Amino acid sequence: MIYIYDKDKLEFKKITNNVIYLTIGIIITFSICLSSFTLHKLDNTKYLSQETKAIIIKEHNEFSREKLKELLVSLNIKYPHIVMAQAEIETGGFTSRIFRENNNLFGMKVARCRPTTNLGEQNGHANYKNWTESVFDYAFYSATNLKDIYTEKDYLEYLRQNYAEDPNYVAKIKAIIKTQSIN
Repeated sequence: MIYIYDKDKLEFKKITNNVIYLTIGIIITFSICLSSFTLHKLDNTKYLSQETKAIIIKEHNEFSREKLKELLVSLNIKYPHIVMAQAEIETGGFTSRIFRENNNLFGMKVARCRPTTNLGEQNGHANYKNWTESVFDYAFYSATNLKDIYTEKDYLEYLRQNYAEDPNYVAKIKAIIKTQSIN
């Protein structure tokens, strides 16, 4: 049984089944109305014109440093400030041909032994549908190859030994982090 306390009479009163059923009915009715309203709101996308949909998609896929940083953080990629600096180096300040034509932020080659999001090879590098797919591929790379690295020092050492062809790669990363305050 369910009781309610009556402050005036200083005693507990038994709540009748009718009150319980009425309360449950109100909650169910409210839930149905709320879900119906929410579903109706979600279904409004079918009324968007093709042009509006194209603009929304373009704005979503448009690259910016802020969007890159947000995506790196949301994917829980280790040391996103280092990865941001890598992207800066690999794309020549986000202007390189590989970035513009391949949507490749990290100079990645086609992966052969791990999950990947690349569409194949173009210009000697992995080609992606959009820049976010490049970030997802880096996340796969990181999860496969960098999972046992726990310090920035070890991360940078791994990059020096296994990732970069440039012997000054780590020094360039550190310089970018320092000058651009990427943290």
